[in-house]
Amino acid sequence: MSRSKLVIIGNGMAGVKCVEEIIALEPDTYEIVIYGNEPRPNYNRIMLSKVLQGEHSLQDIIINDWTWYAEHHIRLCTGETVHRIDTRGKYIETESGLKETYDVLILATGSSPFIPPIPGMDKERVMSFRTIDDCTRMSDYSKVYRKAAVIGGGLLGLEAARGLLHLGMEAVVVHNAHYIMNRQLDQKAAAMLQQELERQGMSFLLAKNTQKITGRSQAQGLLFTDGSKLEAQVVIVAVGIRPNVDLARRSGIATNRAIMVDDYMRTSIPDIYAVGECAEHRGISYGLVAPLYEQGKVLARTLCGQETSEYKGSIPYSQLKVSGVDVFSAGEISGEGMQTAIQHLDGIQGTYKKVLMQAGKVRGAILFGDTTEGTALLGLVQRGADVAELAPREGAPDPAEMAAAALPAQETVCACNNVTKAAIMKAIQEQDLETADQVKEQTKASGSCGGCRPMVAALLKHTHNLKKSGGGTVATPDKPASLPVCSCTELGHAELKEMLDDIVVMEVGLPDISLILQKLGWGSEHGCSVCRPVIHYYLKVSNRKINDREIMNTEYRIKERNGYQAEFSRDDEVEGHLEIQVRWDDQIPLSSYARDARGLATQLRTRWIGAAMPSPVNMGVAPGPGSLVSALVQDIGLLASPAGWEIYAGGHAEHPVKQGGLLGVAETEVQAAALASACLQWYRQTAWYDEPLWAWTERLGLMSIRETLLDDQLQKELAATLQADI
Repeated sequence: MSRSKLVIIGNGMAGVKCVEEIIALEPDTYEIVIYGNEPRPNYNRIMLSKVLQGEHSLQDIIINDWTWYAEHHIRLCTGETVHRIDTRGKYIETESGLKETYDVLILATGSSPFIPPIPGMDKERVMSFRTIDDCTRMSDYSKVYRKAAVIGGGLLGLEAARGLLHLGMEAVVVHNAHYIMNRQLDQKAAAMLQQELERQGMSFLLAKNTQKITGRSQAQGLLFTDGSKLEAQVVIVAVGIRPNVDLARRSGIATNRAIMVDDYMRTSIPDIYAVGECAEHRGISYGLVAPLYEQGKVLARTLCGQETSEYKGSIPYSQLKVSGVDVFSAGEISGEGMQTAIQHLDGIQGTYKKVLMQAGKVRGAILFGDTTEGTALLGLVQRGADVAELAPREGAPDPAEMAAAALPAQETVCACNNVTKAAIMKAIQEQDLETADQVKEQTKASGSCGGCRPMVAALLKHTHNLKKSGGGTVATPDKPASLPVCSCTELGHAELKEMLDDIVVMEVGLPDISLILQKLGWGSEHGCSVCRPVIHYYLKVSNRKINDREIMNTEYRIKERNGYQAEFSRDDEVEGHLEIQVRWDDQIPLSSYARDARGLATQLRTRWIGAAMPSPVNMGVAPGPGSLVSALVQDIGLLASPAGWEIYAGGHAEHPVKQGGLLGVAETEVQAAALASACLQWYRQTAWYDEPLWAWTERLGLMSIRETLLDDQLQKELAATLQADI
């Protein structure tokens, strides 16, 4: 059977990331061909400044070497610029005359440095900073010349200036704003950064507009609009990027500032997709790595025919080192209605923290000097958390360690080197690592741009604290129940459930938990406060009742709760009961969709009251995509759509925010309620006690759960069992 041919135009980070995801999902689906205009394999552009500063060589920043392409049977055509796409004939043509047919085409053409319309830009020794060749040119210039000017006080300009200092040149940063990095920082953080960079030898001219670059054929300096001048033999232009859209535009593909794509990265032409800096999604084109990787994952799953959530945009954030200084910025840092929620300056330590809010919600954050809270704050910004969550809680653990603990095991911590949380924690434990530098040496995490180093340090602390508290080995996702249930036994959850099922089958009517514990070989006659609720719950979902009121008082139950954004609360009568939240949007006009959503929420709330749960559950019913209730970040979410109801499972709004996966689509409210109820019952029967629904979804796998629940007969049986248990 012949494979479809997938052609990628662009050998940069976004396009190749998509290819990596395709290989991981369906390695035999496509014959893959990549065209790149540089004469080398895929490398990390973020690390160019490190090459310029002498910290890395070209080989150090190669992401995938020639061997990788060969091992995966990818044909890489380097040094080739594609200048034409025949969308009807489905082939591309390069400037050298090569032609290549395609079944599916991905445009990953990236961006180019924006060159402002300043006279003199065409002179010798005026250049941008974008490729490895630019690093080589700057290094060559440094051997002959001493005075350099960098136009642009953003991140790239500062990194270029730092590299020039390393090469022995004088570097003056010229910026048209009143302070540097004005898109990511406020004036105070920018001033602190500028002070540190000046200590390193950098100079600044702020609020300066360049009128022209002086010199006949070669750069000699800059003339500013206020009449002042600056001598410079080398001029680096770093004022921004411009998406490469000329190829798409010539080929009849819809473009705006960039190539316009939908939520699945599809362009206006069938079988042609775009990803990365060249793509414009909902009016925004991103120049940061994280959004580009998110786009690549969505596109890969789309091309492999697998279920995937739509790409709905990204909250821009930067967590990086600027010339050795930790800086973090996320969300909106200025704008109408923006207010300061928290602002803290430590002049002795040289740290600064500012959190911004709008209408009582967290909208942005800036950290300088100490960015360990970056991941936690990013989570608050991403979900628009209430500012009340910023209030310190008595006895609360370190926020950075909390963020590290909440991160899923397979979440990528170091995007530059593709290192997961699980890999880092495993290395720390198995090799007794004590410092972040040791972690970097063993795993490469934080060994490139350094932006993830605060999270690496938090994971180091978290792993050591787990060991001190007797947490044992790190539980990997495929063995979530390998640890003992409690100190009374060596049994894990899986073994305990299996043994309890055998007891239920063999011996009906056991009146007391002590007899059960005896048969299980328990180390304690009466168990403990940890294991007793676990045993009771597993017996309960096996339709067994035991005589133990203490345990009855600790189970999770579904209770009635009206309204939007309901909070968990204690039951007034029986301490320990927790409730399921059933949410709908009551803050929009009662359209037919809204009435249906309210009716469905009421039906489910009534149907589910009294059902014991292994862990608290959030369920949301949304009357449409614009609803204040997000069905995608609930344990179980139902979203009204033109086709009926979309049912999602496995999402959560806590940090790190996780989007639920699509279980199925139901035409009627009755069918939607049946599928949601079946999912809830399957969760009750197969989850470990205290295992959140999102973690259960990750453990079993969404596809496995879908296949189970979409069996009509089993779905009816599960829904009926839930109803019978209440």
